[in-house]
Amino acid sequence: MLHAMNQKSSESDAPEADHGASGVTAVTRALRVLEAFGVNDPQLSLAELSRRTGIHKTTVLRLARTLAADNYLVQKEDGTWRLGRAAGWLGACYQATFNVQEVVEPVLRELTIKTGESASFYIREGQQRTCVVRVEGPQAIRHHVRIGAALPLDSGSPGRVILAFSGESGELYETIRRRGFHLSLGEREAEVSSVSAPVFGLHWRLLGSMCISGPTARLGEERLLELAQTVVDAANKLSYAMAGSQRPAMQVERPSTWHP
Repeated sequence: MLHAMNQKSSESDAPEADHGASGVTAVTRALRVLEAFGVNDPQLSLAELSRRTGIHKTTVLRLARTLAADNYLVQKEDGTWRLGRAAGWLGACYQATFNVQEVVEPVLRELTIKTGESASFYIREGQQRTCVVRVEGPQAIRHHVRIGAALPLDSGSPGRVILAFSGESGELYETIRRRGFHLSLGEREAEVSSVSAPVFGLHWRLLGSMCISGPTARLGEERLLELAQTVVDAANKLSYAMAGSQRPAMQVERPSTWHP
């Protein structure tokens, strides 16, 4: 009888089978609990955590208590849960050690290989845009931009995209927001064309714009429209890498005519 009781106790105390095909299930579930929180959801009930993670409430409660023991979660007096200081420390460490160039350059290099054109990443600095990362294309004749160069926001597709997704008003910017990209031909420099798409970070915060550029003789309107989705796909890929959370891919319109 005693042996049977001990066996039953051992079975009830045994951890769930937690070695999945791609990792440890218990760890994956704990991460899903942490990822359930957002800037608009500073505290969540047990039922809501269960709903968002798809994990049974009993298991969520056990995970939450384990995370709370190491300060990754905190249970409030009303029974809801919020992120703890250990989770904040991880975020601070990530921000302090994050190297933008290491993330951006591989995506630009892949875009250059796919399009055969130079690729750049711009950020907003006041009323200008600055090229922070650039990968030159393989073509002998190409458009050159110096890293660190400050250029106008309201001239050229990279700046127009930044303005559009910063909330700039006007029909042009409404069109850019609807399409998810913008192209320009000779707008900032004669005989230079480009097509650009926005790059977002966590919670859809605009980080900048990605573009390919080159001589208009090679990148006419039709060719730019052909390459637009490739640029948008690359921008989505970079957004995913920068934010660490998946978002649906932005699809571009393919209008028969383009209006600058």
